[in-house]
Amino acid sequence: MEEQFAKIITAVGEDLTREGLVDTPKRAAKAFKFLNNGYEKTLEEVLNGAIFSAETEDMVIVKDIELYSLCEHHLLPFIGKCHVGYLPQGKVLGLSKIARIVDMYARRLQIQEKLTKQIADAISVAVDAKGVAVVIEAKHLCMMMRGVEKQNSVMTTSVMTGIFRKSISTRSEFLNLINR
Repeated sequence: MEEQFAKIITAVGEDLTREGLVDTPKRAAKAFKFLNNGYEKTLEEVLNGAIFSAETEDMVIVKDIELYSLCEHHLLPFIGKCHVGYLPQGKVLGLSKIARIVDMYARRLQIQEKLTKQIADAISVAVDAKGVAVVIEAKHLCMMMRGVEKQNSVMTTSVMTGIFRKSISTRSEFLNLINR
């Protein structure tokens, strides 16, 4: 990967022997591997057995989970926050596991629409929830730095499954709670 970054830097007209660029291919390769480390993880590894029996059937919400991902079309970052809710039926996830699921899928080349669905599907599979709701709000540098250059645009995506899709009151409760 270092060699490929060296070629890219040279292709834009830079001199790889210049002081500031000498180690850039190595640093860029290391950074790119880190930014895409979600490919090295599985849902089972991320959950690490942190699924617990629980009598509650009330909504569980974790909101404002920061996320960083790379747009699969331009390899530019999109940055935002994710809100996750689910209605358990006998099992709940360890709190940090929700954020880890978000990170696992965000740390892959992505489009926001697919990312939102992957998170919802993973939580649904993990705890067999009555329903899962995921909302992501993000700013995309591919739209801010190039193309239409719109600095204040925010993309919002949502996936609602099970009871969140079927029940307007359940969906409304979730949306009201994340917008407080």
